[in-house]
Amino acid sequence: MMLAVSSARRVFDEGWVLERKWDGIRALAVRDGERVTLRSRTGQHLESAYPELVTALAAQPVPRFAVDGEIVAFEHGRTSFARLQQRMGLHDPVRALASGVTVDYVLFDLLALQGHDTTGLPLLDRKRLLTEAVEFGPPLRLSEYTAAEPGVPVSLAEACARGWEGLIAKRAAGRYVGARSGDWLKLKCETGQEFVVGGWTDPAGSREAFGALLLGYHEHGRLRYAGKVGTGFDTRTLHALHRVLLQLASPVSPFAEEVPLRKPHWVRPELVVQVGFTEWTRDGRLRAPRYQGIRTDRPAAAVVREPPG
Repeated sequence: MMLAVSSARRVFDEGWVLERKWDGIRALAVRDGERVTLRSRTGQHLESAYPELVTALAAQPVPRFAVDGEIVAFEHGRTSFARLQQRMGLHDPVRALASGVTVDYVLFDLLALQGHDTTGLPLLDRKRLLTEAVEFGPPLRLSEYTAAEPGVPVSLAEACARGWEGLIAKRAAGRYVGARSGDWLKLKCETGQEFVVGGWTDPAGSREAFGALLLGYHEHGRLRYAGKVGTGFDTRTLHALHRVLLQLASPVSPFAEEVPLRKPHWVRPELVVQVGFTEWTRDGRLRAPRYQGIRTDRPAAAVVREPPG
């Protein structure tokens, strides 16, 4: 799966295009005749969780293709990762469809068509073939793009005002590679990234379940402590996360350095969460962090400190 690099770049030449950064679950879909597979970034099967997407892909007139895209849920006209989370834990097709949460699969790339590998083609050729190969309509959406205006700074503020997560700048002639690449650049509206949970603190006052999650990221093979997050949870989320934490409980700290907290509880570093924050402090801690959700589509071992974007 091709991944983007966070970037502070705002001026591009005519060899770049811009498209919306979708706030959902990245997924690759492959149709081979009557068989459709839908997998997350970590390789997890998603067919039972999103059966309506499988049905839509199986109904396409082209019998063999592979596409890349993002599974999203809309709320009041904007994508909502919080709403999507209500579907992420459901793996029974009947329960998933009865959840009341409508999802869409936004497609932005074509990896194969009728038995032919298309990853070596330039991006714009792949996008053209994508529009020809797929009949779009709910729940399948096409991710639109525009050409970057040479020498003119990208209007990221406009995208942010629309409630978008940001923009992705892509090199128009770029090939699709199964790795993180500078041919795709993330321009984010809000500072935020994934973190590995290494422990938790006890609740205080009227708080239930736990007080805060202890966060970290990988650097040179070690888990570095990045701070704690104690906001962004409702009561239901607190209890659901606490059950997961208890299952991952460990007697030893997973962090490379000493964590300056009194009587923390440790866990195996396997759970990945999305956290928004205002900035990094000079001592490498998060300022004003806010919990945004669990990322089951992110492998813990791949979580690193991202450059500012």
